[in-house]
Amino acid sequence: MKKDKTIKVEALARVEGEGGFTVTIKDGAVKEARLRIYEPPRFFEAFLRGRMFTEAPDITARICGICPIAYQMSSVHAIENALGIKVEGQLRELRRLIYCGEWIESHALHVFMLHLPDFLGYESAIHMAADHKGVVEKALKLKKTGNSIVTTVGGREIHPVNVRVGGFYRAPSRKELEPLLENLKWSRDFAMEAVKLVAGLDFPDFTRDYEYVALTHPDEYPMCEGRLVSSKGLNIALNEYENHFEEEHVPHSNALHSVMKGKGAYHVGPLARYNLNFGKLSQDAMYAAKEAGIGDAVMNPFQSVIVRAVETLYACGEAIRIIESYEQPERPHVEVEPKAGVGYGCSEAPRGILWHKYRIDGKGIIQDARIIPPTSQNQKMMENDLGEFAGANASMADDQLTLRLEQAVRNYDPCISCATHMMKVEVRRE
Repeated sequence: MKKDKTIKVEALARVEGEGGFTVTIKDGAVKEARLRIYEPPRFFEAFLRGRMFTEAPDITARICGICPIAYQMSSVHAIENALGIKVEGQLRELRRLIYCGEWIESHALHVFMLHLPDFLGYESAIHMAADHKGVVEKALKLKKTGNSIVTTVGGREIHPVNVRVGGFYRAPSRKELEPLLENLKWSRDFAMEAVKLVAGLDFPDFTRDYEYVALTHPDEYPMCEGRLVSSKGLNIALNEYENHFEEEHVPHSNALHSVMKGKGAYHVGPLARYNLNFGKLSQDAMYAAKEAGIGDAVMNPFQSVIVRAVETLYACGEAIRIIESYEQPERPHVEVEPKAGVGYGCSEAPRGILWHKYRIDGKGIIQDARIIPPTSQNQKMMENDLGEFAGANASMADDQLTLRLEQAVRNYDPCISCATHMMKVEVRRE
């Protein structure tokens, strides 16, 4: 067995964005594990400064083509917090419905097209389709169901344009939403099948003592609102976030690393939501999880594929509930007036908590903005997983270890492009 080796992947496949990793093993122990994010930063916070608060939902939606709803929801909630308004009733339900659409399409993409090929031994979903055509076709139909919700409520499939501060520019009629039900009911049935399918995969024996961080809400599985809690005692309001978390600039990444002050790495995403909110899932989602053998606590990151399937099942049922009880509101939005203030918002993007902060002046001009995407919050934990897995499996053949380490990163469904929109620049003069 070679005691010294370097596992290096220049460009990760089946992730959104551009990055790679290097794991160095010396004398059988991991010396260094680095997740290298080299995609150029995009400076969205700078774009927001000087713009009207009404523009934030459309500008931030451009950060990501997969999770634009998360950016819109975090931004509108933060600005509404600054303006002192709250959106309730059917408008709030519509926001939850469009978020269900994003979870369904994003989780379907990750579970079947990006992650399942790892477990079944295929290079890609295209190669997998040669032997599993039926599964791939159903997965595409499931994804299309999520996209259809976003199109109907948001105005278009990618970078939707109907979300605004105070609600929506236009509220759909019940007649427009009802055609979604047939595909949603089919998708709910297929999601139940999907939980069983992925529960039968072969998972590495790899459990971690993570500190999970997620939103929690007293009445529902969290999407757009709630307090931030952790599996090790954190329980804070959104405006306390900066007291407990900070970002670090590391030389090998164009994305900042977020850490808990005094603690270090933490874990956000489906596993965190699930472990901290299992009792808020629907009855059929909890039943499916228990039948899959994962219970109410999952500490193996490779089993995140099961949790995403469970959340997809939940989102399909939640969307059906909302549509079946929907009544078109008299007005598509509540009135908003500019007001100086600072506001905070956080929503549960498919990949984890997405925190926003805005400072607005009396004319409604954004003076400052701060956005912490989920992939920045998971980067340090991804590096920890790379090191821990490589250390425990240093004797594994290089090609097998490389594949497992790639999979360890894909467990987080990283959205690298989201994470590289900010860079700390230090100018030194002599």
